[in-house]
Amino acid sequence: MCYGTQSKFFIDHGGNPFVSDQPDGTSNEMGWPVNQVVRECLEGSEEAWSALVDRYTGLIFSVPIRFGLQPDGASEVFQEVCLSLLIELPNLREPKALPAWLIRTAWHKSIRWKRLQGRYVELEPAVTPESIIDTLPVPEELVEEIESQQALYEVLAELPARCYRLIQMLFFETPPVPYQQIAERLGLAIGSIGFTRMRCLKQLRKRLLERGFR
Repeated sequence: MCYGTQSKFFIDHGGNPFVSDQPDGTSNEMGWPVNQVVRECLEGSEEAWSALVDRYTGLIFSVPIRFGLQPDGASEVFQEVCLSLLIELPNLREPKALPAWLIRTAWHKSIRWKRLQGRYVELEPAVTPESIIDTLPVPEELVEEIESQQALYEVLAELPARCYRLIQMLFFETPPVPYQQIAERLGLAIGSIGFTRMRCLKQLRKRLLERGFR
């Protein structure tokens, strides 16, 4: 069920993956309140499930990638986390706690994947019994950092489609997209990109301040 996402991956300048949920410039479910998405998932909505997976795809992938897993390993971890999410979602008491749960779940499953590959994991010695893996502490600074990035991506997704895509191309694609290509993709004059960028960043800053970012 986790395979069906139409999102496109990008890598930011910190080496972290994130997802474009507006590939065609239209609105997307990233802006839905997480409570609404979870509620509709529990009611059996396939659209809501796809929205939930798309919303957190970048967050989940960022954990195994930071752990040093190759793309195939990261994809396996992603699928395992999605399966766990499908099973555990009815037991979720507070939807706002979902990002931290996903990060911790992905962290533990990344450890398991490396064990299966027979590789040494500094944070988890080879002698550690399988049953203890889930009790290993996840670095809180990792959880906080990825949660903050996720919050930023959600704020970005609340912007008008053109602003979202402009900021995405300027600051999150590696390497940044040249102005000529941006103009062609967005239907803008090259000379207007600077002004549009300034206006979009102003909107982004306003929304971040409303979310408590400083």
